[in-house]
Amino acid sequence: MAERTLLDRLPVVHQLRQSVGLQRGMLVAGLIMTLVFLLCAALAPWIAPYSYSQLRGADGVNFGAQQPPSADHLLGTTVGGFDVFSRVVWGSQTALLVVVIAVLLSVFIGILLGLVSGYLGGWVDRVLVVIADAIYAFPTLLLAIVVAIAISGGQSDLWSGVMAAAVSITVVFIPQYFRVVRAEVVRVKSEAFVESAKVIGASTGRIMFRHVLRNATRTLPLVVTLNASEAISTLAALGFLGFGIEPTKAAEWGFDLNRSISDVAAGIWWTSIPPGLAIVFTVLGVTLIGESLNDLADPRLRARRRAGKSRTPGDAVAATVPTAREELGEVQ
Repeated sequence: MAERTLLDRLPVVHQLRQSVGLQRGMLVAGLIMTLVFLLCAALAPWIAPYSYSQLRGADGVNFGAQQPPSADHLLGTTVGGFDVFSRVVWGSQTALLVVVIAVLLSVFIGILLGLVSGYLGGWVDRVLVVIADAIYAFPTLLLAIVVAIAISGGQSDLWSGVMAAAVSITVVFIPQYFRVVRAEVVRVKSEAFVESAKVIGASTGRIMFRHVLRNATRTLPLVVTLNASEAISTLAALGFLGFGIEPTKAAEWGFDLNRSISDVAAGIWWTSIPPGLAIVFTVLGVTLIGESLNDLADPRLRARRRAGKSRTPGDAVAATVPTAREELGEVQ
């Protein structure tokens, strides 16, 4: 009984038990897809038969030679001689690393700025809101490209590769967390428990981080899951356009898609379909989780599900009669 209680405290397990029908199917499918992605990323050194930068030849010697799918190369090789299957597997690790860094940075900065802006108000709030709105008004991909170019301009190894892509995506996501947290802080700071903390002499920092912050971040897990899928697609778009991670530093699905454009015209399908399916599979899995959790958290849908569980079939039919009468009465 104790073990079940601990499992119930996990948000995903709790939401899975609360879901029914199509929503449960969406959530389970999303969890399976995401789990496959996470396993590929975590076990990439053991799953991938070759390194992402290892050239392969017809006899296994290190020289470039494109080959169709075979026993040695399950998904064939690229024009340069890289194993496609290995590149796809290592690409999942790159995507996970960029998403984790970008989401953590954007969540931390967005929460901090939203908390300060919403609680303090005044000119600080006005300045931060204007800046956030200006960033939010830019198209996501265009802003990420601008930031990527600006970061890669400095010849420092610290901001190269994964960090450059992660910071580019972070700048895009900060306004989203800022707006969500600020709106919740503005609502919560007028509650009775905040006023009570002020009366007993609690410091501003203690009130903000101990009382307000806890109640202003409850909806952030939903935003994180939706932003994670958007981060993967943004990373792939940056790589496809040539502004992402350098191919010598890591494997990246968007870059592989870009290099496979010429292969498609020649009828070579195995260099474009695997990385494309990897992007679709991963983005779809994370999006299904986010949308399912969003639907389950909606109070209107939750009340409707509870009403549906508590009613018998006869009650459900009878319940439609007053509704129809009310609609007729409004027309009259």
